[in-house]
Amino acid sequence: HIVGYRNLIAEVEKLRREPYDSEDPQHEEMLLKLWKCLKPDSPLEARISKQWCEIGFQGDDPKTDFRGMGLLGLYNLLYFAEHDATAAQQILSDSLQPKYSKYSKIEWEKKKFDKAIGYSFAIVGINITDLAYNLLVSGALKTHFYNVAPEAPTLAHFQQTFCYLMHEFHKFWIDEDPLDIMEFNRVREKFHKRIVKQLQNPEMALCPHFAASESLINL
Repeated sequence: HIVGYRNLIAEVEKLRREPYDSEDPQHEEMLLKLWKCLKPDSPLEARISKQWCEIGFQGDDPKTDFRGMGLLGLYNLLYFAEHDATAAQQILSDSLQPKYSKYSKIEWEKKKFDKAIGYSFAIVGINITDLAYNLLVSGALKTHFYNVAPEAPTLAHFQQTFCYLMHEFHKFWIDEDPLDIMEFNRVREKFHKRIVKQLQNPEMALCPHFAASESLINL
């Protein structure tokens, strides 16, 4: 199993090091598929488009956002959007909702805060990819993978873990009720510590009860 874990690290590392290349038709195809999975009802009008902001990229060309995590970020986002479509679309839609919880609408307009629950879906996905990557490389996921994949963990197991972390981070973010996106790093750090603590329990397989893992549980 140690060998399996090392192999998985090598595979994940390779994807992380491979930059997104807009000249590569396979990369482009995955990116466009991500749009289709998340926004099945609104066609993308152009490859370079402000529309990318609607799924939480920062500018009009997502390729610049993949820099830190390379193709791994895209692989994870696409896996989540394809295998756990209902949840991914719900989380995307939640992340775009105005956050009126603490203020009346008029106060809110005055404050001119970032009006979303406060985060950009795709950027958060790349960030949570980084978190999942750190958990993998530090060995924190060893027990978890031993529980869910006694034979040898595969890339799909890593991607399911990513889906789980997206679900959990979303709930955690809402519970923390941050004022705006400026608090992202603080909330992420707190979340990271909580997951690491959860993983230190030897019985601990991160809860596999979400759509993306259904297909693999019976393998």
